Amino acid sequence: MAPTALMTPVQRKLGMLICLVTIVLAVLDMNIVSAVSVPIVRELDPVHGVDRLPWLVSAFALAATALLPLYGKLCDLYGAKRVLLGAVGAFLLGSALCGAAQTMEQLIAFRAVQGIGGGGLMSVTMVVVAHLKDPEDAGGGRGGAMGGVVAGLGMAIGPLIGALFTDHLSWRWIFYVNLPLGLLVMVGAALVLKLPASAGRRSLDFLGAALAAAFATGLLLVTEWGGKDYAWTSPVVLGLAAATLAAFALFLWRQATAAEPVLPLSLFRIRAVRLGFAIQGLVGMAMTGSIVYVMMYLQIARGVAPTSASLYLVPMAAGMTVVGLLVGKLTARGHLPQTFLVAGAGLAALALLLLGLSGPTTALWVVMAELALLGCGLGQLIGQLVMLVQEAAPAHQLGVATTGVRFFQTLGSALGAALFGTVLARVYAAGEPGGSFGAVRTLAGAARDHALGSFTDAVDVVFMSAGGLLTLALLLALRLRTAGGAGAGSVGERPEEQRPVLAA
Repeated sequence: MAPTALMTPVQRKLGMLICLVTIVLAVLDMNIVSAVSVPIVRELDPVHGVDRLPWLVSAFALAATALLPLYGKLCDLYGAKRVLLGAVGAFLLGSALCGAAQTMEQLIAFRAVQGIGGGGLMSVTMVVVAHLKDPEDAGGGRGGAMGGVVAGLGMAIGPLIGALFTDHLSWRWIFYVNLPLGLLVMVGAALVLKLPASAGRRSLDFLGAALAAAFATGLLLVTEWGGKDYAWTSPVVLGLAAATLAAFALFLWRQATAAEPVLPLSLFRIRAVRLGFAIQGLVGMAMTGSIVYVMMYLQIARGVAPTSASLYLVPMAAGMTVVGLLVGKLTARGHLPQTFLVAGAGLAALALLLLGLSGPTTALWVVMAELALLGCGLGQLIGQLVMLVQEAAPAHQLGVATTGVRFFQTLGSALGAALFGTVLARVYAAGEPGGSFGAVRTLAGAARDHALGSFTDAVDVVFMSAGGLLTLALLLALRLRTAGGAGAGSVGERPEEQRPVLAA
């Protein structure tokens, strides 16, 4: 993707800084809310708030995921700058409303409003990054490194910032702090960014966007409710699953027949794009299995307090940050992104397989070292996959290709949550019939030791399963590596005559 000729090198650097602040907004919001859940419940609804707490995350995720395909298409139709300004504006409106919420119901509803904008923060920003890429940045390495670096920093400092605001100000400031940063982004983007826009106005496939939203929402609800609020075989879950499959089938039909589909099936004919989507989905599944269940292992099997357990993610975040910076420099010097995808998938798979050998007495420093290794692997995957897909996709489909990567990661995370939750429950039940792993720490003596062993065995199977998924990602990355370039013939398939030409 050639850089826009509408901006000077200084303007491109300022644009990259604006993108960095936007990504910080997105990543911090994903990691900061979990640190203030107790104060929120204590103030808004001390009686029933705990039961509704998961919806603080789910409402945001549902709204953000449902709109991802639409954001990509809007970028291709109307230009990334306009869409970015709209997404940030919606995010700021939701943030202000969340900060002023007086009940849990209001906060959950306003989190959905925030999610409408939040869905575009990361994905649309990466479209802007593709347009701002420096001519001397071979392969887009510096832009691709932003994802791994900021994700690592956000994972490490997000909960800490949330705790600081809660201790010294109020939980409401985790939302209010978005306002000055977001306004800075909007003003900077309006003044600095001069990006390509479509050469003509085309119709928007609202039906396809609605079907994509219905499918994504249904899948997220099935994975959220199944095995928790409702049994997997309950009429609610089965009916919702059937409706989700129907929406998916209708979505595929619409994409095959619509004049301007929101996720063109032609993208899947490009090898690098097809494999990039698949790898990103597998990475999303594996990350769910690593982060969530490492926390469960530390708190249940090892008795580590929740606040202290979050500190064990710092080595993982540090690995993602350091390796992300290094990979950015190396790809900028001409090293192929596929090389780092192979190395990253291999290291991450190895780390998860090693975590799968953990027991009730494994030294905690060993767990931290394995998490650091996992971070080194993920740091080579996050960001690089986006840049790879962007390089392979046709210029007029840059938006849908970029948001497609994020879409598949989110759906992969949802499937991973369902898969690993079922695996954990089944394996634990096989070793501890009728027992609940939530009550392991309340047992004593031989019963406690047996329950701890059963729980650790179940978590180990989850880690091994996640390692297996990343091994599959490694095999797909090897296919990209042997193809060379950005995918076998994919770059040559890009229709240059359809490049956007108007400034937005």
